[in-house]
Amino acid sequence: MMRKQILRYTANQRTNHWLVAILFFMAGLSGLALFHPAMFWLSNLFGGGPWTRILHPYMGVLMFVLFLGLVLRFWRANYFIANDRLWLKRIDRVMKNEEEGVPPIGKYNPGQKLLFWTLLLCMLVLLFSGLVIWRAWFSAWFGITIIRWAMLLHALAGFVLILSIIVHIYAGIWIKGSVAAMLHGWVSRAWARKHHELWYREVTREQTRDGTAPPPITKKG
Repeated sequence: MMRKQILRYTANQRTNHWLVAILFFMAGLSGLALFHPAMFWLSNLFGGGPWTRILHPYMGVLMFVLFLGLVLRFWRANYFIANDRLWLKRIDRVMKNEEEGVPPIGKYNPGQKLLFWTLLLCMLVLLFSGLVIWRAWFSAWFGITIIRWAMLLHALAGFVLILSIIVHIYAGIWIKGSVAAMLHGWVSRAWARKHHELWYREVTREQTRDGTAPPPITKKG
């Protein structure tokens, strides 16, 4: 059966992804608990207020380190190419699942690439602003004005990150087969050809055992 499928994510890549996802929810919930008194009840998930304050920055740093593992694995695949601009112009067809005339794309579509770089930017802002306001270790090195700006940037980056992850989850559910790919690693050839045709061509050439390229793929429009 696997010979009729294409490996999209290895076991290490999937493990990396889910560890980041778990830490995102843990850091996010603990951060919300500290953000506003109305959400302080979330601190009960972490053993109360003091433990929430202690654990939150460590979870954030670990999340960044693991996310960096994803960046090192996937940053090349998230470079923008010429077809991406045309794909964005025809995003209305993609949203309607009418992909005739939509240019072929690589392993990730432009929306996924925009999300990737947005997540990286948010993670960097959260890391450096978080270090500034980390009272146990670093905040004594900075003045109150810098700390206040860091707190504002930390909150804004966290807000954008949460919205981005919501979009990421929704898109993964909306495009049938995406979640399954991150669970067991494999996608069908039909799925790869439909959603990521340039990547499909590249991978199927690599998987052709007799050294010949697969038949050329034509696209209308």
